[in-house]
Amino acid sequence: MAVPIRTAVAALCAGLVAALLTTVPARAEQQERVWAVSTAAHAPRARISLDDTTGTVHLAVSRDGRKVVEPSSVGIVTEQADLSQGLRFLHRKDRTVDERYLTRSGKRLDRRVHMKETRLSFATAAGARLDLVVRASADGVAYRYVLPAGHGDVLGETSAFTLPPDASAWLSTYRVDNEGRFARYTAATAPTGAYSDQALFATPGGYALLAESDLTGSCSGARLDHTQGTGTYRIQLADERVRADGPLATPWRAMVTGDLATVTRSTFTDDLAPASEVADPAWIRPGTVLWTWLAGGRAAGQSLAAQKAYVDYAAERNWPYEAVDSGWYFKKDEWDVTDPDWQTNSWMPELVAYARAKGVGIVVWIHRRDLDTPEERDRWLPTLERWGVKGVKIDFMNSEAQAMLRWYDTILSETAAHHLMVDFHGSTIPKGIQRTWPQVMTLEGVGGEEKRTNTAAHLTTLPFTRNVIGSMDFTPGAFQRVGLRPNSDAAEVGLAVAYESGLQMFAGTPESYDERPLARAFFDQVPAAWDDTRLLAGQPGQEAVLARRSGDRWFLGGVYSGAARTARVPLTLGPGRWLVETVEDSTVGADGLVQDRRVLRGGDTLTVDVVAQGGFAALACPWRPGVTTCHRPVLR
Repeated sequence: MAVPIRTAVAALCAGLVAALLTTVPARAEQQERVWAVSTAAHAPRARISLDDTTGTVHLAVSRDGRKVVEPSSVGIVTEQADLSQGLRFLHRKDRTVDERYLTRSGKRLDRRVHMKETRLSFATAAGARLDLVVRASADGVAYRYVLPAGHGDVLGETSAFTLPPDASAWLSTYRVDNEGRFARYTAATAPTGAYSDQALFATPGGYALLAESDLTGSCSGARLDHTQGTGTYRIQLADERVRADGPLATPWRAMVTGDLATVTRSTFTDDLAPASEVADPAWIRPGTVLWTWLAGGRAAGQSLAAQKAYVDYAAERNWPYEAVDSGWYFKKDEWDVTDPDWQTNSWMPELVAYARAKGVGIVVWIHRRDLDTPEERDRWLPTLERWGVKGVKIDFMNSEAQAMLRWYDTILSETAAHHLMVDFHGSTIPKGIQRTWPQVMTLEGVGGEEKRTNTAAHLTTLPFTRNVIGSMDFTPGAFQRVGLRPNSDAAEVGLAVAYESGLQMFAGTPESYDERPLARAFFDQVPAAWDDTRLLAGQPGQEAVLARRSGDRWFLGGVYSGAARTARVPLTLGPGRWLVETVEDSTVGADGLVQDRRVLRGGDTLTVDVVAQGGFAALACPWRPGVTTCHRPVLR
């Protein structure tokens, strides 16, 4: 009688664990082959070891001789072979990866890559082959499996990350929409369960952010499986069986590591991904967006008059885009039901033309179910392009299974072909997608502004976790949601900089902006593409102050959790004198925002009075006599 696949894999993994446990006491007497991969003496160092007795492979990461990731299991199981044990070494091949690439959005538009790559080839006694490809750079270590054709479907990985048990850990319970809230534990005390693979740990060798890159429909998305009491987090795939029709290169299992500033500004997951598939990206233009869902809800989504009013406001503010959310192509009397005659009945072409005349581009929401089939995509995407729509916000994928990832592969190619920028909601997290498909301006995959259960601690963790690996559509600026958000108004202004997004969707109402002219004026200045990013101060769950440069100006965003305090921020922007204009919460008398201007030297300390659960925003520019403001006319 055939043994069920799940049972076979469970038995296989149990056997492997038992084998490892029985061999640990005798490890000192066993022979071990060891290989190291690193770019420099003080850079992260990968150590790969093969136990010649069991034929098992482990990978550890250190930095300056201190542990980051302890020896952790490496291996993959397919229909035809167990490539997690019984391996013998064949040969090693090394190369250097030196690349330069330009992006349209993100922490830096100009990227340089320098990595050392080692390919270790192994085989089982039966002749099954496995290549383990390991890369190391100044800010991370990653590995992937490369298998030849004929290995059959993938049944699972034995890949794991073993962290020091007492390492502080910031984890998000896994959800298919990746919108879990981050909480702090230690690596061992985190409750048993599944966690998102954007997990951050503070280790003796520095911070380590686990991640994934180059995830496509050839494989399946990963999450972390943890048992309380251990520091080990095992890779669990979304599918019990991953279809494989030929040779396979799995996604990169990545560890972004270094001090907190290095991790925060890292582009390691993008650097691992394949080069851009878009030959001419000139049509891809990041920008700020007046988003109308939290501003007007369903009623606004079905009203041409309301949308024209939003366009007028965006044009007045020189915001380059306005986003029309759910409802615009639904039947008036049957919410969430698509009008079958939407191509001829829709007022969208009129809105696009109206907005174009005012210098505003239109982004439209669309449910993923309406783009499921080739026929649907052939109807929707060319129509939106013909109308002049600039981008699509696609919602409700809610899966990282292989079938959905293959849908992503298709929609990415087709939106690029039709010159449509993309914002994914209810989605996976970036995983290198923005390098390969630069029209992807942002992805949700975050417990964002729409949530009513966020905490200030969660907000101060996101710059060190989710936003490290790619653009994040948190949708800041919802000033009208007083009581539904945990932070102050000044902190809300600061989120527009602290959180990076190629389409930065402002979630407030025109009335709420007009009631806060300092916030509105700051938003008028904020770009959505950056020349550089720096962490000025931070501790996950407590504070995050990021500086992002556009031209010769630096924009600062600071968010804090906990009690009121006087924040002290090193102004490490460069030498010379800087005019710094801050937007802060009033701490005397009436509520509201106040502005302060001061001239500081590079390296001085910027002090800001922060209210409880507060923050600030700031704009800094080179100062010389006669310069009285950093605000400049906005030309979109």
